Amino acid sequence: MNSIIKWAATASLCLASASVMAATIDVAGVKLEDTASVANNTLQLNGAGVRYKAIFKVYTAGLYLSKKAATTEEVLAAPGAKRMSITMLREIDSAELGKLFSRGMEDNMDKAAFSRVVPGVMRMSQIFSDYKKLQAGDNFLVDYLPGTGTIITVKGKQQGEPFKEAEFFNSLMLIWLGKSPADYKLKDALLGRPS
Repeated sequence: MNSIIKWAATASLCLASASVMAATIDVAGVKLEDTASVANNTLQLNGAGVRYKAIFKVYTAGLYLSKKAATTEEVLAAPGAKRMSITMLREIDSAELGKLFSRGMEDNMDKAAFSRVVPGVMRMSQIFSDYKKLQAGDNFLVDYLPGTGTIITVKGKQQGEPFKEAEFFNSLMLIWLGKSPADYKLKDALLGRPS
């Protein structure tokens, strides 16, 4: 009888652990896992929120890091792999999205720093232009892997070779986390700050 009770307790503990490991949060109807596996690295969801344009929900964003970070500086300095996951909440012209990302980077960098990442910006803009439109529910990922670079995956498909420039991922992060972010509430949400 004792062994049955121990077995049942162990089984329920395993089930509880599995449900914790597979926990999700709902952000505007988009399910985000609380962990993500990026090149054999388990990352934790640092924060997630919605990008608004006027009153319209444009996309959800989730930032994954190896350990929690509460400031932009901590995110940029965080070691190891990183991921930004974006899921569209409405249809958007992809070329326009690429231009907005380019502008977001430029607005948050000095001219010299921005000029160093221009080749990557041009290539990223082309990636989005090639897609014409992103529909509600479409997802893209921006992953950073030390020693490899930045990898952009759109709708489950990696887009060409990694961006080798070391500063390119951090430049992209400034779109959401810089001094002039795309959306201040989203910045706070990605940094795990209460709204």
